[in-house]
Amino acid sequence: MAFSQLGLGPDVLRAISDSGYDKPTPIQEQAIPVVLMGRDVLGCAQTGTGKTAGFTLPMIEILSNGRAKARMPRSLIIEPTRELAAQVAESFDRYGKYHPRLTKALLIGGESFADQLRLLDRGVDVLIATPGRLLDLFERGKILLSDVKILVIDEADRMLDMGFIPDIERIVSLLPKIRQTLLFSATMPPEIRRLADAFLMNPKSISVAPPASPAEMVIQKLAVVPAESKREVLRHLLNTEDVKNAIIFCNRKRDVDILHKSLKSHSFDVAPLHGDMSQPARTETLEKFRNNEVRILVASDVAARGLDIQGLSHVFNFDVPIHAEDYVHRIGRTGRAGREGRAFTLAVPADGKFVAAIEALIGKAVPRIQIEGMEAGPLDENSRRDAGRSRGPRGGRPSGRDKSADRRKPAAKAQSGANDAPNSPIPPVAPASVEPATPPVSAAKPAPERPAANKREQRPQSDKRESRRSKARGDNKQHRGERKPDDSFEEPHNVVAFGDHMPNFLRIPVPVSRKAS
Repeated sequence: MAFSQLGLGPDVLRAISDSGYDKPTPIQEQAIPVVLMGRDVLGCAQTGTGKTAGFTLPMIEILSNGRAKARMPRSLIIEPTRELAAQVAESFDRYGKYHPRLTKALLIGGESFADQLRLLDRGVDVLIATPGRLLDLFERGKILLSDVKILVIDEADRMLDMGFIPDIERIVSLLPKIRQTLLFSATMPPEIRRLADAFLMNPKSISVAPPASPAEMVIQKLAVVPAESKREVLRHLLNTEDVKNAIIFCNRKRDVDILHKSLKSHSFDVAPLHGDMSQPARTETLEKFRNNEVRILVASDVAARGLDIQGLSHVFNFDVPIHAEDYVHRIGRTGRAGREGRAFTLAVPADGKFVAAIEALIGKAVPRIQIEGMEAGPLDENSRRDAGRSRGPRGGRPSGRDKSADRRKPAAKAQSGANDAPNSPIPPVAPASVEPATPPVSAAKPAPERPAANKREQRPQSDKRESRRSKARGDNKQHRGERKPDDSFEEPHNVVAFGDHMPNFLRIPVPVSRKAS
């Protein structure tokens, strides 16, 4: 079947022909006529099979007639990431270039509020947004959603499953009840399907492949290696495989930075991409990667979700994904548009449970490969992933149980010291000699005049030596937290001023003015 048989207009068909496409993909062939009929759609297809064009093409055809009001968009497309939202905006630019009156706006974080508000004030037919920025503008009173006729929730499984449920529900509550809703995703678990049904009215379910199945053009391989050898194995694969360009996926943003620095130190042409980077930095990195200025991209799942990189040859899973659905999304970055791609996964023996979940989801086992000199034990489905990360007591900070034991050690030492000491009473120590703070007036001599900066007199040297001797003899044990035996109070010491030690401020001689004789 050709695009001309799907009910699209001549301007859209001309734009499709200019893009080099002549036949629709299975998801496009089934979804486009249904969307043009005005029905709700629940579409599930393999990643990289043209889901984006499955809703952008009919939306351009529907919205080509009519005019949007200021700050009241006619359609809304919600995307989970800024990169995917920008990618959808590029799709509208490509296929809507012969519809000059069709306007769009991109609302994503990290961009200027003023530029986005300027576009909204002119009126937009297509609003492409991430949930956070959309709700932010709505709460500021800068946008109204009461005129939305078409709602598209892209990557529905991640939008509904990974913390976006409250935001999506609130956005849907702000829309008109009578509208057309389209949900497209690569995976659609049953529980997510039931949740999506709450947003749809009599939807047409379209599934052109088994749910969560990877593309047939992707050659999958899995290597079980020791945890400490994963970087070496990755470098071996990058050097031995014919890698034109590649994306390396890590589970954590911190690991993205660590792996990027490691590969950079081994002279690989590599760049990082994760959610903690600023929007300009992420956009610049993606542009360099698309333009082949950077050959390898180390990325997290959220940052690279839904990216369409033409001709991506390899995908490497440095970490086995925790969620099995993410495996399908990761390897779906390669093998797109009928091209062959290769996907390698590096697993450690503790990843057995996650590998089993992936194989159960895709319905087949991932072929194993052996790396010479890097063999590890078999996968263990019962072990915990963080078991191999335990350091044990190696002279660093003790564990919680050891900490409490260390806290008890000083008290135990003090108690043992008290038991080992002889029972004879401690002989009293003579207090340090103290000079009177203020000499008698009759014996006082006129104090010499001193500069204003030297009004305070230093402590006498003899007192300093005596204080050091008393500390060496241990008469200040009470200051170190040890308690003296009760019989030490039978012969009380002579108390002068604040105990055995007189503060320095009491030793400052007070100048006495000489009375006129």
